[in-house]
Amino acid sequence: MLRKLLIAVAVALAVIVAVVATRPAHFSITRSATIAAPDSILFAQVNDFHRWEAWSPWEKLDPAMQKTYGGAGAGTGATYAWVGNKDVGEGRMSITESSPSSRILIKLEFLKPFAATNDTEFRFEPAAGGTTVTWTMSGENNFMAKAAGLFMDMDAMIGADFEKGLAQLKAVAEAAAAAPPSIPPAS
Repeated sequence: MLRKLLIAVAVALAVIVAVVATRPAHFSITRSATIAAPDSILFAQVNDFHRWEAWSPWEKLDPAMQKTYGGAGAGTGATYAWVGNKDVGEGRMSITESSPSSRILIKLEFLKPFAATNDTEFRFEPAAGGTTVTWTMSGENNFMAKAAGLFMDMDAMIGADFEKGLAQLKAVAEAAAAAPPSIPPAS
């Protein structure tokens, strides 16, 4: 009886491993929004990690999150690291490419609760009445990520965060676009 049970467990595990192994090795999550603001305003919000606090969907999940900025002030070479609660974990972002008003590439490294390295891209394209911002995260699924994908829809989970972030970016950028230009003080 014990032998039959062990064989059944071994077969079940083999089936699970086989199913997980057939899951896609690559993933990509993309969301877009058209925002009534010039590409220069949107680009500036994303290109400077100091400005992410105003629109990032993860910034408000842990008010006590520890943040460290490094490298360049903005653009290529700028870095941002964080350590927070279970909702935000720990990680680091580095801008690897910054093409004014058109594209920003970011290397995204998660350290906790799980280790992963992904590529993130923001594209800014002219659209009727403003700019279309496209936010994409892509990377490779290891065995554990493939297994988790059997039970969780990562596109829906991360996509919902992207949608929230784009909505907040829209509010910030449209307010900035509607604000009257500042006049420098007279000398």
